Amino acid sequence: MSIDISDYLVPDGVVLGCDAVDANEVIGLLADHLQKAAIVKSTYGAAVISREAIMPTGLPLGDGFAVAVPHTDPEHVISSGVAMATLSRPVMFGSMDDPDKKIPVSVVFELALRSKDEQIEMLTAIGQLLQDEGRLRRLSNATSKEEVTSILNSTH
Repeated sequence: MSIDISDYLVPDGVVLGCDAVDANEVIGLLADHLQKAAIVKSTYGAAVISREAIMPTGLPLGDGFAVAVPHTDPEHVISSGVAMATLSRPVMFGSMDDPDKKIPVSVVFELALRSKDEQIEMLTAIGQLLQDEGRLRRLSNATSKEEVTSILNSTH
């Protein structure tokens, strides 16, 4: 059974045109939104930042476009959800392929999932989205939460 990203998207956790200076600011902002929505514990934000420092999640997709999928262990999560940010200008995240390399990221999906199985399924769903450059670019330019949901629910 596959899962849909949009089913997990926390409405108040969608930040469009985020004007962050670095990865930690984006992670912290999305963690705050997830905490206000009672999705995560107060320990979540720091745990994601710590994990990202050792196991970065930046994924280069070609043409200078990249996304990041920061997350942490289920012990910091109350109920499953996903926050998402599009960035007004890319911020540098460590590359998943080469932790010492920094890449400019334009879209961030921050995962708060209760089980490892959910994490695997969500990463698979995001992986499928990443194969559709057109949808990703539309997502990075979305101007409303409704548009984000519509793009995530579309198949092309």
